[in-house]
Amino acid sequence: MGMFDTVYCEYPLPDARHQALDFQTKNLECALDTYTITQDGRLVRRARRGWGAEAVLDRDIEGPLHGDIRIYTSVKSEEPSWVEYVVRFTHGCVEWIRPLAEVQKDPDLPSPDLDLSLEPYSTARTFEVEAQPRPATPETGEGAAPTAEGALLLNLQHDRPELEKLLAECSNHWGYEDPVYRFYHQSFKVYGLQGSTQAIVQRLQALAPDRPLNPWFIQIVQAGTGKVFKSEDNARWTEATRPILEAFFHARFFLEMAVRYADLQEPPQVMPSGYAALLYLFGLR
Repeated sequence: MGMFDTVYCEYPLPDARHQALDFQTKNLECALDTYTITQDGRLVRRARRGWGAEAVLDRDIEGPLHGDIRIYTSVKSEEPSWVEYVVRFTHGCVEWIRPLAEVQKDPDLPSPDLDLSLEPYSTARTFEVEAQPRPATPETGEGAAPTAEGALLLNLQHDRPELEKLLAECSNHWGYEDPVYRFYHQSFKVYGLQGSTQAIVQRLQALAPDRPLNPWFIQIVQAGTGKVFKSEDNARWTEATRPILEAFFHARFFLEMAVRYADLQEPPQVMPSGYAALLYLFGLR
């Protein structure tokens, strides 16, 4: 079965018969901890420290969650016996609790503005970058072929809104602050950074689709993506997860530089270090 956490729900459930049941979930830390969804819709945790009679339980810890978790149990006296709910948290409080079957039948349920998947990251998320019409590229002179650097500058200007949006997502609480905290907290949720790294790399590549990205950068990204959490990673935590952070930090750096220098109209005479790094990323220096 693997590891799980236990959840007790004091918040009103759609079916009152299930109110006193103890549920399980694999959408939290999977550390055999015990959680309670309080009557006012908060999630609090009682974390195990040690085992057996000597186990010590921490005081309740509020969980500032923003997304969905699934809680489930089996009731032999009912048909069907499997009971499963989706609990949606919005900024730390329950927005609603619905049977899983009801949620699956309603694909139009609104999502939170800052949706954070709380499911274990077994695979890195992938993102599609829509093809956008490109502006005409500048030329070195009348009748001359367009320069690769000039094309990059125009594409930076053209894609700036999307670049800024992605940078904001990778700089806010859930996209930056919380994932780095998860590394030090030794939480599997740090594996979710792989999706952000992939999204950034795809957006950067779209700036110059005909040019390969810097091989050192690609090596760093490959080392920090495509990872699947395994329980044995806990015994080699920094070895297993530091490449994930390193890949994200490098990708985010180039994304930030792309936004910073997106207003350049022509190659600068005095080259800033961040802009020079961008040229190295695309093999233009």
